[in-house]
Amino acid sequence: MNLVFLDFKTLGEDIDLSPFDRLGNVTKYAFSTPEETRIRTRNADVIIVNKVSINENTIGEAHNLKLICVTGTGTNILDKPYLEKRNIAWRNVAGYSTRSVAQHTFAMLFYLLENLKYYDDYVKEERYVNDIEFTHFSRHFHEITGKTWGIIGLGNIGRQVASIASAFGADVIYASPSGNAPQEGFRQTDLDTLLTSSDIISVHAPLSSYTEGLIDCHAFQKMKTSCIFLNLGRGAIVVEKDLAHALETGEIAAAGLDVLTQEPMSPDNPLLRIKDSGKLFITPHIGWASVESRTHLMNIICEQITEFFHM
Repeated sequence: MNLVFLDFKTLGEDIDLSPFDRLGNVTKYAFSTPEETRIRTRNADVIIVNKVSINENTIGEAHNLKLICVTGTGTNILDKPYLEKRNIAWRNVAGYSTRSVAQHTFAMLFYLLENLKYYDDYVKEERYVNDIEFTHFSRHFHEITGKTWGIIGLGNIGRQVASIASAFGADVIYASPSGNAPQEGFRQTDLDTLLTSSDIISVHAPLSSYTEGLIDCHAFQKMKTSCIFLNLGRGAIVVEKDLAHALETGEIAAAGLDVLTQEPMSPDNPLLRIKDSGKLFITPHIGWASVESRTHLMNIICEQITEFFHM
């Protein structure tokens, strides 16, 4: 059996992929263009892929192909009607990065909430050396306790964030953009109530017709001027030019993003105008990528292949 990794570098070179060797002949490519994919998959029985589009153009010559494993949750790279026509199975992985993304949510929050960039610079620039007082807190910060934390999208990650926020003493509410029924043990509100009443808002929803462009100028106008906004869902949920305007005009206090509409970041992204990292903190889609999370992901993929072929 021939297994082909089309873009293994998106998983990181520190992850042990040797368990796949017992499943068959493994070929690994760091990245693949559509044309390279067409050539590289000709003899593949299994394709393991993250971001390469899988359609007739890219796998039309892969006559032995039986299974496609997507190393993530989203399956928008797959032309599913074409796969069904050819009787090619596919698998994705959900829930592998819940703890990692939840942890990153709080890492971003604390960076912004406690003005950590400012205080780190204060010490590194030696302004604390021979200061008059033992303490310096000119940039004020607040505790999470007693604050309202609004979560948009209460899936596995959203529930994990809610649990941790509650442990810190936050009053957690959530809204379901798709209108799902209330979840037991969590307080659901409508979106407008969440936007107007929350001190912290975090997005953990998938991209869909319900969420695309959901957080726009009207949404930011409803938020508190002291609100910290976090997006760890999908970039296109936020209208980035509206977020830039909201930050520049003080409609909200700060924002933390781990996802963008275009990844890698477009050179004309309006958020590049904002250089104050105490106001805007962007990480390059790393929330999912703890070592433990990526290891767990590949173990699941290995198990999926084993199960599919009854090995």
